[in-house]
Amino acid sequence: MAEINKSNADTIAQMLAPVVADFDLYLEDVKVVRSGKHTIVRVIVDLETGTGGVDSALLTDVSRDISAALDEKDPIAGAYSLEVSTPGIDRPLVELRHFERALGRLIHFHFKDGTDVTARLTGIDGTVFTLIPHVKKNKQVVDGAEYEVSLDQIKKAQIIVEFKKIEAGEEEL
Repeated sequence: MAEINKSNADTIAQMLAPVVADFDLYLEDVKVVRSGKHTIVRVIVDLETGTGGVDSALLTDVSRDISAALDEKDPIAGAYSLEVSTPGIDRPLVELRHFERALGRLIHFHFKDGTDVTARLTGIDGTVFTLIPHVKKNKQVVDGAEYEVSLDQIKKAQIIVEFKKIEAGEEEL
């Protein structure tokens, strides 16, 4: 699959941004791709702020309005399929708002100086992040000493999915 006509995707993104914003969501990305003779419009939406995710009912509602806006303006020549989804847990964290949404999560950081750290993001003050690294000692993972880094020191970052057994009386996240 190849992305076609980047300017068309940009035009669609400008058209859809207010539709998505009406749901207090953020338009993460729009791609128009060709798969054989078929065109696919992929729209990625996310929460603007806060933790958690976009629930399926909200995703259905915003998808309906996106579809209606595309039908009304008709920016794609011919038939196409519309896919509206969220970025997923495996998306790279690159913008400040991505980190704000990942507050409290375990993240693998690759810094511009070449070092790698797996740490829990425990605080954000502007573009300065407070991290508690997970360090291996005697084959056990323990918390290291808290420290701060700035967004401009980070080359790449990605959330690490944690699996934890929920104990009686504990709430699921």
